[in-house]
Amino acid sequence: MLDVRRLEALLAVARTGSVSAAAEELHYGQPTVSHHLRRLESETGAVLLQRVGRGVRLTAEGRRLADRAEELIGLLQRAETELADATTLRQGRVRLAAFPSATATLVPRLLAALAREAPGLVLELTEAEPPEGIALLRSGEVDLALAFSYPDRSEDPQLTVTELLDDPLFLVTDAARAPSGALRDLGAYAGARWVAGCERCRGELLVLGEAAGFEPEVVFATDDYVAVQAMVAAGLGVSLLPGLALEAHRHPEVTVTPVPGAWRRIHVLGYGQPPLPPAVARVVQLLERAPGQSPGPSSGQSSAGSSRSSSRSSAGDGTAGQPSG
Repeated sequence: MLDVRRLEALLAVARTGSVSAAAEELHYGQPTVSHHLRRLESETGAVLLQRVGRGVRLTAEGRRLADRAEELIGLLQRAETELADATTLRQGRVRLAAFPSATATLVPRLLAALAREAPGLVLELTEAEPPEGIALLRSGEVDLALAFSYPDRSEDPQLTVTELLDDPLFLVTDAARAPSGALRDLGAYAGARWVAGCERCRGELLVLGEAAGFEPEVVFATDDYVAVQAMVAAGLGVSLLPGLALEAHRHPEVTVTPVPGAWRRIHVLGYGQPPLPPAVARVVQLLERAPGQSPGPSSGQSSAGSSRSSSRSSAGDGTAGQPSG
């Protein structure tokens, strides 16, 4: 492997036409430049310089090597600049996977904060439910994944998690089916028809129903929280939705009521152990601040989530809950 300092010496001689001028340009002593040139000729086995009067000139081999040296040194300088830009947050790219209701709530606040505080950082967004987002994280296709999980989540030591907020769950009904007062559990809706998420995503509804002594009758299934509310408003059933989904979209003809003790945890996941690259760490910091700006699903209702800022070294896969999004 050729020494970069020796290539710099050759390139300086090519520019200046003499060893002494090259030494002055590089802020070296003349003997140091001569030593680098001799070692370079020894290592390459080629005559690179010819003396001409008081100066020197490059041979054909020396010129070819100097041309390549210029390209290589230029690439190294560019790499140093790019690394410095990323380290100082002048530039950078962070790839984020986020589930739909986070894309509609947390991500816009994150983008606004980036525009104000780190305008050189570029956020590349991929919308994905937690299982797919975590798969993208493990494969290296994204740097961070916004995910959610329920209290019985499993642990994965390969993932690092920064917890953002606890997102409460709400019973969503039309006006005719709304509870008259505070809700104790879902037992009062044992005979109701339910609009729920897909088979994979309705787990928390089934858990809460079992705790209340019944198995929910799911008559419509969709992961689209806009469609869920439209079906509820049309009198087709009742549903369970998280606060972020209701903050992202609230149908004017539905009523939402907090379900006591029911919530999901929102967190941002990384892969591997800290420290994170500076740009990625900055995005995590801004996401930690984003939940505190949430107004909740509507005025007069419970907040869409309580902010959290603790970090732990493992997280679940976010697949155990109802509903998705």
